[in-house]
Amino acid sequence: MPVFSKISIVTPSYNQAHLLEETILSILGQRYPNLELLIMDGGSTDNSVDVIKKYENEITYWISEKDNGQAAAINSGFRKATGDILMWINSDDMLMPGALSSVAEIVRDKGDKVFIGDCLHFRKQPGGPLDAWGSDVANDSKKLDLSTFDYVIQPSSFWTRSVWKITGPLNETLHYAFDWEWFLRCRSKGIAFEYVDKCLSMYRYHEGHKSSGGGEQRRAELLNIYRRFNPGKADLYALLMQEADRKHSLIYRGIKKSLHFFKSNHSYARLLKAVYPGKFACYSIDDIELLVRML
Repeated sequence: MPVFSKISIVTPSYNQAHLLEETILSILGQRYPNLELLIMDGGSTDNSVDVIKKYENEITYWISEKDNGQAAAINSGFRKATGDILMWINSDDMLMPGALSSVAEIVRDKGDKVFIGDCLHFRKQPGGPLDAWGSDVANDSKKLDLSTFDYVIQPSSFWTRSVWKITGPLNETLHYAFDWEWFLRCRSKGIAFEYVDKCLSMYRYHEGHKSSGGGEQRRAELLNIYRRFNPGKADLYALLMQEADRKHSLIYRGIKKSLHFFKSNHSYARLLKAVYPGKFACYSIDDIELLVRML
């Protein structure tokens, strides 16, 4: 008989009742025999509690009260968790069928590491088409440095309890980039990362998607992470932050038209180097384009 390691999944949520049920069903629908699901609701004022109560016989622990943010809620959940394998999934994402059985098998064979898999990203606008695209974590993890670009897809990542103990909890002072900061701390502690050739989750973009609306606060958090883990890229990121709101300026549009007239590749990075040849002279097109994706 196979041994099924206990998997603990923490789901933080706040006022996402319209999405939460799909997340819960994607977890419970795995029918994994040794599952611990903990739902940490931040005191939602919609009908999230009704959704949770609908499945409370299959939920190990849940609470609905004001918390100190998403990172604090996840930390609180992991303090109560007793599983051998840990992961969290937000209340707007979903697990792919069979994900947990795959996770248990991988950990049994590979041991104490951070495992990173692939993901199906999707966006459905009301009354509009469904857009969907996949990830390429294998290629990104080979070509890119994690301290330069966050290629880890959080709902498709998992790790053992010992990895969590070695690394410590999420940084509760961060509200947008705590997952990237935690993965970088993992690496700094000597924890190995291993790519898993499976699509483990579905990542939903929607109107209330938190990371998409982080704005200046999110970028400020990322800048501080660059300063700590990759200071060589921090100055470039700071410059790009200054330019983030100027993409549609008259000078930008004028240069873009000129480059188009001369049939040049008018990428944003090339425009910046054309408009500010002194400021961006020492940075490569590739570096600029990569960090623009982190804005």
